[in-house]
Amino acid sequence: MNFDLHPLTTTRRALLQRGGLVLLLGTSELARGAGILAVRVWPAADYTRLTIESDTPLKTKQFFITKPPRLAVDIEGIELNAQLRELVAKVRADDPNIAGIRVGQNAPEVVRLVIDLKQAARPQVFALPPVATYGHRLVLDLYPATPVDPLEALIAERLREPTSASANKPSAAPSPTGGVVDPLDELIAKHGSNNPSSFTTPRPAPPAPPPSQAPKTSPAPSAPRQTDRLIIVALDPGHGGEDPGAIGPNGTREKDIVLRVAHLLRERINRTTVAGNPMRAYLTRDADYFVPLGTRVQKAQRVQADLFVSIHADAFTNPDARGASVFALSQGAASSTAARWLANKENQADLVGGINVRAKDQHVQRALLDMSTTAQINDSLKLGSVLLGEIGNLGRLHKPRVEQAGFAVLKAPDIPSVLVETAFISNPEEEAKLRSVNYQEQLADALMRGITRYFAKNPPLARSRSV
Repeated sequence: MNFDLHPLTTTRRALLQRGGLVLLLGTSELARGAGILAVRVWPAADYTRLTIESDTPLKTKQFFITKPPRLAVDIEGIELNAQLRELVAKVRADDPNIAGIRVGQNAPEVVRLVIDLKQAARPQVFALPPVATYGHRLVLDLYPATPVDPLEALIAERLREPTSASANKPSAAPSPTGGVVDPLDELIAKHGSNNPSSFTTPRPAPPAPPPSQAPKTSPAPSAPRQTDRLIIVALDPGHGGEDPGAIGPNGTREKDIVLRVAHLLRERINRTTVAGNPMRAYLTRDADYFVPLGTRVQKAQRVQADLFVSIHADAFTNPDARGASVFALSQGAASSTAARWLANKENQADLVGGINVRAKDQHVQRALLDMSTTAQINDSLKLGSVLLGEIGNLGRLHKPRVEQAGFAVLKAPDIPSVLVETAFISNPEEEAKLRSVNYQEQLADALMRGITRYFAKNPPLARSRSV
C-alpha cells in the first residue's frame, strides 16, 4: 500500500526531497493557522511522543503500515501551517523510534502526517482535553513493538564499564541447568571475577586423594557462604516531557533540576558498595520525557529495586514557603493538611503529562497502586528518617519529621519508597540554590549518605538470583 502524500507531481517530489525526508508544500503555503498552537517531539528509548496542540479538538484518522513501519495520520478541518511544518525539523537523528516525518496538504482541509519509524511499533493516538497551560492536545505515542527490558538495559550498561582486569576476564560460567544464562547471574559472575575480594564464590572441591593418602585428621569446617548480589536503587526524577512540574519565579523548571540531581546521585551510587555488594542506580526516566505514575512503580519492580527514591522540588502559592521535606506512603489519612495537598498535586501529573485512559493496562496499574503493605511503609519511614537527617545538615527543613500521604508513586508493595521535596522552587532564594551546581552536588552527597546509612542498619534481603 502506497502512503506517499498526494496530490503531487514527480518533479515536485524530486525537488523537495532532502536527506531522506520529504517536506511537501502545496497551495497552503500562505494558509491560515487553523487553530494549531504548537508541536512537540519527545524522544526516549521507552517511546517517542509527538503532540499537536490546538485551540479546538482535532478530528483524525490514522493508518499503520508494517513494512516498512510507518504511521499515517490525517488531520481533518485544517490547512498546513508553519507550526505543522516545524515537525520535520524537530526529529532528532538519535531518536530511537522516528526516522523522519513527512507532512503535506493531502486534500482541502486535510493535512496528512507520515511518520517513518526505525523499528516495528505499537502506536497509540489519542486526544487530551485542556489542562494547566495546555489547550487541546493530539498525542501520538510510538512504543517499540518489543519493549525495552529495564533490567537487561541496566545490566548491559554495567557490563560496558571498563575494568582493570577486562583483558583477562574469563567467560561467564554456563547455567547449571544447561539453559540460557540469567543476565543478572552473568553480571555478578563477571563482577566477582574482576574483584575477587568482593565476592565469596564456591570453588570446585579438589579431587579426593587415594585411600592410602587420605588425611587422618578431620577437615576444618568450611566458612559460611557469603551472599552477594547487585543492590539496585530506583531513582525517580519527577515530572518530565509534557509535564514541567513546578516553575520558579525565574523560570526554573522542576523537571530539569530533579533530573540533574538524579544523574549526580546515580554517579555516586554506581561507584559505591555495601558490605562488598555493588550498587547500581536505575532511573525511571533518564532524559526529558513523560512517564506515567503507575509506570514509574512498575519499572522499579521490573528491575527488582531495593529502594525507590522519588526526587521533586516543592512549590506553593506563598513565595515565603521554604525548606526540604521527605514523605512516605500513608494507607489512611495524610499526616497533615499540607501533606495531603501536596500528594493531590503530585498525583495530578498524569493529567498534565497525558496518558491514554483507554490503554488496556490502566486497570492493572491501579491494582498495583492499591497493594502496599504495612511492612513497606515501616521500612519507608526508616529510609525517610535517615534521608531527612542528612538533608537537614544542608539547610532548613520544612517539617522535622517524615510526613505521610497517599502519593501514587510510593505504592510499590514490596519496595521501601520515599518522595524527597528538595526545596521550594517557588521561593526565590531556594530556587537560586537549586540552580547552583554546587548545591546540586551537596544534595546528591546527602542523599547518598542517607542511602548508605539505611543499608548499614537494614541490609537488603537476599534474592533468589544471588551468588
